[in-house]
Amino acid sequence: MATRDVIRGGSLVLPEGLVQGDLVMEGSTISAVVPGGVGDDVLEGARCHDASGCYVFPGFIDAHTHLQCWTGMDWTADSFETGTRAAACGGTTTVVDYATQDKGMTMPQALQEWQRRAEGCCATDYAFHMAIADWNDRTRSDLPSLREAGVCSFKTYFAYDHLRLDDAQTLKVLEGLAPLGATLCVHCENGTLVNALQERAIASGVTGPEGHPLSRPDVCEAEAVARLLMIAHLAGDARVNVVHLSTRLGLEVIRAAKARGQRNVFVETCPQYLLLDETRYLEPNFGGAKYVMSPPLRSASDRAALREAVAAGEIDTISTDHCSFNLMGQKDRGREDFRKIPNGGPGIEHRPALVMTAFADVLGPRELCRLLSENQARVFGMYPRKGVLAVGSDADVCVWDPARRWTISAHDQHQNVDYTPYEGMVCRGRARLVFVGGTLVARDGEPTDATPGRYVRR
Repeated sequence: MATRDVIRGGSLVLPEGLVQGDLVMEGSTISAVVPGGVGDDVLEGARCHDASGCYVFPGFIDAHTHLQCWTGMDWTADSFETGTRAAACGGTTTVVDYATQDKGMTMPQALQEWQRRAEGCCATDYAFHMAIADWNDRTRSDLPSLREAGVCSFKTYFAYDHLRLDDAQTLKVLEGLAPLGATLCVHCENGTLVNALQERAIASGVTGPEGHPLSRPDVCEAEAVARLLMIAHLAGDARVNVVHLSTRLGLEVIRAAKARGQRNVFVETCPQYLLLDETRYLEPNFGGAKYVMSPPLRSASDRAALREAVAAGEIDTISTDHCSFNLMGQKDRGREDFRKIPNGGPGIEHRPALVMTAFADVLGPRELCRLLSENQARVFGMYPRKGVLAVGSDADVCVWDPARRWTISAHDQHQNVDYTPYEGMVCRGRARLVFVGGTLVARDGEPTDATPGRYVRR
């Protein structure tokens, strides 16, 4: 007989708004959402969890992670085990990771390898986007089988020589995905310009981390976003997701496309582009290397523009692009040449707290739920199984205590990396209880070491 858990007395964050009441979980699914509270017959034999003074959210979804991944420079510091454990401690209950088809590999081979890496060790549920680096007849013919395997989102790159596709290939990918109802996520930077600007920076004597943002200016992002949207329009307004948007210029390009009536354009940004800016690259003693990620941190005005867009509902999702490398032993190999610093930063553990804190006085729980959970589920084919508290949905739940005050520190984080970009930031609110499929995986920011995570077919 399935176990029964009752989350009692919290403010349930529902599609129609906040409702005071109880949530009942039977085994791995939600069996009842009860405004006002359940009766004694339901409580008999149940495990009860006090949520008074807390918001009860559907578990948060991070739809942009790179766990246990070779990036062309190094392996990421976080495995699926450590990364999903850290995610759960922060309130995230599902990650969508980027499985990558390297050149010479088929997509089914890539999916099988990522399944092997994740199976049996995850604290959260997990799904996969498929990154396409080798577009050919075999890849095109494999698209339907990937869709049948539960992959409904793919990725291509306009940057990174070992990953990027050209414009004609991107068009063919979009045309191949359209009949499958799949979404293409695209890394929008003009790789040709980036390569040239990197060479120019090095030639001028700029070799430290400050050279990284100089070589990837806002124009490189905005041009690539514009190109993607035109190609998607050519493909019949194919579904595209602009990942990790970082600039005002890129945002203006998206606004213009939507004003023209272009459909099926989704937009993601990340906490780093809402909270940090390019002055971080000037931290002494090679400290700027902590922020070498692509796209780079931007100006304060870019940050302000994105925050306004979040508040106005123009951004669909906030995910992390979690791609962790240690400062010592990995990033420091680029001390003499910023091009050798592995690109990426950690964030999988702290995203909910950072976003809740940054927008506490601007957005309510319902809007925050859309940014951190519901919209990820909708865009990537998991709704209403995930992203909502509803009868029959997965029992993925985050009980959020808005009264908690705490400070982010690498010293007590669970991400397997030796720093955090958000060191010393004071947060308002923390996950008190986190359930994945009805199993308690974290309490008060600490893991229970349960690993109930399962693959999510979409």
